[in-house]
Parts: sequence; structure tokens; C-alpha cells
Amino acid sequence: MPVNVKDVMTRRVISVGEDACFKDIAALLVTHAVSAVPVLDSDGHVTGVVSEADLLHREEGAERFHGASRPPPQTRPDQGPEADRARGKVARELMTAPAVTVSMDVSVAAAGRLMEHHGVKRLPVLDGHGRLAGIVSRHDLLKVFVRPDRDIEREVRVEVLVRSLWMDTSRVRVAVQNGVVTLSGRMILRRDVQIAVWMTEQVNGVVDVVDELAWDRDDTPAGERG
Repeated sequence: MPVNVKDVMTRRVISVGEDACFKDIAALLVTHAVSAVPVLDSDGHVTGVVSEADLLHREEGAERFHGASRPPPQTRPDQGPEADRARGKVARELMTAPAVTVSMDVSVAAAGRLMEHHGVKRLPVLDGHGRLAGIVSRHDLLKVFVRPDRDIEREVRVEVLVRSLWMDTSRVRVAVQNGVVTLSGRMILRRDVQIAVWMTEQVNGVVDVVDELAWDRDDTPAGERG
């Protein structure tokens, strides 16, 4: 069945408070080999994220606005978000906010779409109270697809066909290769074929489903037949 974020996320998360200083944040990123850390308020809610890029942008901005190569005062914009970040010293001033977060009960597929939409590589994961529960990365999402073929085959045969659909598995064959499931054989109703294919697509680790099933009777509405 579908995998949720809570099934693949990392639960031990390196995070910082809003008053964490630039140097301490940089040290955490280097020491723990992570590229970003969530920023938490006093109640454990995520208020933003500080990434390697945020710290580097701060240094780049500091040089631009305050360094030796800065433009003359009359042409230098000393106000605005970019200038404020160049002066940033603590997490609340350096972070990207608001943070893009995800609920721990969201599916892995939905989390992947959220990452793609916002162009991020990881998401802080929130529990039912809106507090930090973990973090999920693209790498974590890919874990779903390294499941052994034999485990996928067993789940399709036992959980989908037998326990969920009460099928006679002597009439249906299940083959799995590199995550691609091929269903072949014959079922009584066409509707059962459609349900079996849909449920197989939801099994963890399934990359694709090849439907080679036939049926004895077409019980679908006339408008759906083709």
C-alpha cells in the first residue's frame, strides 16, 4: 500500500534556534555533513530553513554591500531584504522563510511533487501538532524503489489478490522484474481486473504495472467500455 513520509523520513534532525549565530550554524552543517537545518521557535515550530546557500549568499551580500568593492554610497542600496540578509548574524535573519514543510502522513509521491514544485531537496516533516518530527530528502523518497522483487510479488499475490479481492490465484499469474509487475491470466469480471491493476500500482516499490489480464464478463457501465 502507499508509503507515507513517516515511513521513510529521518527522525533524528539537526536543528537550530532562531538565535543561533552564523558561525555555529556553519559548524553544524560541516560537522554533520548536512546542507541545511530547520530553524525552530521556542515551541518547536519550524519558522524557516538555513541552508549552505543562505550562508554563502550572506557572505556574498556582505562583500557587495560592506566590502572593499562596494559601490559608492549614493548608488548603494542599503535598505531592503538583500541588504538585511547581508547584515544577518543569527538564524532568524539568515533563514529562508516561510519554510516549505510536509505532514508526516502525506504520501511519498505527494512529497516528491512538493519538492519538485518548490525546487528543494529536502522538507522538514511536521507532526499532528505542527511541530518538527523529522526531515525527508530526495534520497529518502528513493528508498521505496529498492524493495526486492520477491517482496513485491508476495504482497501483490497475498495482500492484493487474496486478502483484498478474494481472488483465485490459480487463474492469475504475477511476475515482477526490476519493480515492473506483469499481471496475466483471467478473472471473472472486468471490474475486478481494473481494481487489481489499480491496487497493484499502489504497492510499495512498484515502478509500473503491465496489464495482460482477460475477463469472462464485462460488468462495467456501457459508457466506460472500449
